[in-house]
Amino acid sequence: MESKETETNRRGFFKGALALVLGGLVGLVPALAGLTVLLDPLRRKGAQGTTVKVTTLDALPPDGVPRKFPVLANRTDAWNKYTNVPVGAVYLRRTSGDQVEALNVVCPHAGCFVDFSAESGRFLCPCHNSSFTADGKIASATSPSPRALDSLQVEVRKDGEVWVAFQNFKAGQPEKVPVA
Repeated sequence: MESKETETNRRGFFKGALALVLGGLVGLVPALAGLTVLLDPLRRKGAQGTTVKVTTLDALPPDGVPRKFPVLANRTDAWNKYTNVPVGAVYLRRTSGDQVEALNVVCPHAGCFVDFSAESGRFLCPCHNSSFTADGKIASATSPSPRALDSLQVEVRKDGEVWVAFQNFKAGQPEKVPVA
């Protein structure tokens, strides 16, 4: 037969061990919830690389002159979600029939927005005088741009909807490197 003092010590040990385990479990739940919230922005995807509806074929004249359109998409920034906000812009032009070409409005030289001049039929960068033809190729050998305007994938869907796989690229590099 065990002494009363040994039995009390054993009970005290089991009470303490049970309290420690239950306290650990109770504390683990909010810690895991907090960790999930803290790491949530790292697992979300942004608007880059998403295919979005930009316009319809009816908005594009058949003469091949580029038209500028905003790119609106859902965006997630840290813990905030924004719906249908501007994430960039593209120039669209009809090349023939239902064929459409898309160019990013950002100059590959320094990241400025290019403008299309209908008089000259060229894209002009206001920052360092880069110039591009209507199809986005470098127009002048003296142009400081390291590459042509960045083309984007275009899909014409049912009912003449024009969808663009919007993506930004790093400026100042001779090759197209997507911005993460």
